[in-house]
Amino acid sequence: MLKPKPYEVVTLILAVVCISFTKPAETVTTRFHTPAGYQQITTSPGSFGAWLQQLSLKPAGTHTLTYRGTIANTDKYTAAVIDMSVGNQDLQQCADAVMRLRGEYLFQKKAYDKISFKFTSGFNCDFVHFADGYRYQQSGKWRLAAKKDYSYANFLRYMNLVFSYAGTLSLDKELKKVESENDLKTGDIFIKGGSPGHCFIIMDVAKNKAGKKCFLLAQSFMPAQNIQILQSGGPWFRLDEPANIPYGNLVQLMYLKRFE
Repeated sequence: MLKPKPYEVVTLILAVVCISFTKPAETVTTRFHTPAGYQQITTSPGSFGAWLQQLSLKPAGTHTLTYRGTIANTDKYTAAVIDMSVGNQDLQQCADAVMRLRGEYLFQKKAYDKISFKFTSGFNCDFVHFADGYRYQQSGKWRLAAKKDYSYANFLRYMNLVFSYAGTLSLDKELKKVESENDLKTGDIFIKGGSPGHCFIIMDVAKNKAGKKCFLLAQSFMPAQNIQILQSGGPWFRLDEPANIPYGNLVQLMYLKRFE
């Protein structure tokens, strides 16, 4: 039997040590502990909210970058950066980030028939048509022009198409109004459609004994950038306190909506 050479033994030991000390990526819930006196509100297993809570984050201290790779103007508000691609075009902006998260959730569940977003024109752009090879025409119709492809790479191409023709105006119309703070939950969206409009998505919610809620917010911005979890003095926001961030005036019940 051949004996391993000394340098081979050292290499093996180092490899084992490296594996032993490799930590799994932090998630939204493992990075952000609830404030004193608050407890996280449990989300239903398999729900959009539960999926958001378990999203992986880039290492602490990571800057928010634009699609060009430069530090974003919003970086000073960064509490964390979600580990998700931003692409190499100025497409994945505010409403686009919300649609990307929703689309990713449904794609990972293989709920392909539920991936659908309306363009500002009103055209219904569904993933199944795109994956089956149809391509959007400026006339507002589908035309069969490619092979069937349900791959993740093709899903990202579909999302870029959505980003090009949808925005806060169209997304605002698609969402359902949330009527009460008591009903606020992870996955809800503060949104005002416009040009420009803006939106934030709630990544986690906690509640105290008095029933008051606090929540984490995430966004993209212009130009397109990483999806960042926000902070202003701290990462937890409340409806009864000013949100000292750009477009913070939208963090009000009157702008709160959710996917059906």
